Amino acid sequence: MNTPAKTRTARTCDAAATLVITVLGWTAIFVLIAIAGFLVHSSLRALDEVGIWSMIAGSDWFPTSSNARFGFLPAQIGSAWVTIVALSTCVPVGVFAAIYLSEFASTRFREVAKAVIEFMATIPSVVFGLIGLSVLVPLIREHLPVDSGLIGLSAGLVVGIVCLPTIISISEDALRSVPRELRQGSFALGNTRWQTAYKVVLPAASSGVFAAVMLGLGRAIGETMVVLMLAGNAGIIPTSPLEAARTMTGTIAQETGEVVRGGLHFSVLFTLGLVLFVITFVINLIADLVLERSRKKWSR
Repeated sequence: MNTPAKTRTARTCDAAATLVITVLGWTAIFVLIAIAGFLVHSSLRALDEVGIWSMIAGSDWFPTSSNARFGFLPAQIGSAWVTIVALSTCVPVGVFAAIYLSEFASTRFREVAKAVIEFMATIPSVVFGLIGLSVLVPLIREHLPVDSGLIGLSAGLVVGIVCLPTIISISEDALRSVPRELRQGSFALGNTRWQTAYKVVLPAASSGVFAAVMLGLGRAIGETMVVLMLAGNAGIIPTSPLEAARTMTGTIAQETGEVVRGGLHFSVLFTLGLVLFVITFVINLIADLVLERSRKKWSR
């Protein structure tokens, strides 16, 4: 039986922990709002002098010419090509790897594989960029009809590898959260393990897998170093991933250090960052909502 002193101590600790968690939670929200506010404030000049639609729909990027043009379309389409290639690479591989780890791998192999996947997530993306520059770029230049291996395809393939840990980890967690009773019922009906995996487990975990894909999408759009090293950074509208491309993140990283602080070009780059912020925020919000829906579905 607890003494009154112990009970009071426990209540005090519980209240203190609740207060700390609440403060940290609200701090994260305020930081997010502050970032958004800072981006909007720094973009005001560009929004006033150029206009948001002129930037989003503009096809020319000549920020240093006498008749400066600040069209985001080359960077947006370049980001789209790199992201498409990345998702085409990492989604099939990531989902099938998650299915194998969840449904077929032994416990020991699963533990080792998850440790390796978590280690991959900690590797700086610049390391993947160096590997791509040394290995992938020469291969693409040799085997594809391109003048240079620094194209959207190269960047997209490496970005796909960078996104793999996110998709595998979250998809595997979603698959393993499917109730065991569904698997047992499928086996009782005569289905094999593979039939159970793709007919029962994968559809049941589809919300979680979709959330993993959406988070991978956000990761791909926000990648900077790999695309800066491998995409070619050409300020034109690419018509395919076999052409050099410039992404939104690459444009910001490449030009921020060379512009006059407080100038129009500086403000335009902040506007591009604001567009990127909104895109990634919406993607991650959708992923979180879908993942929460999946959790509620199987907690009933």
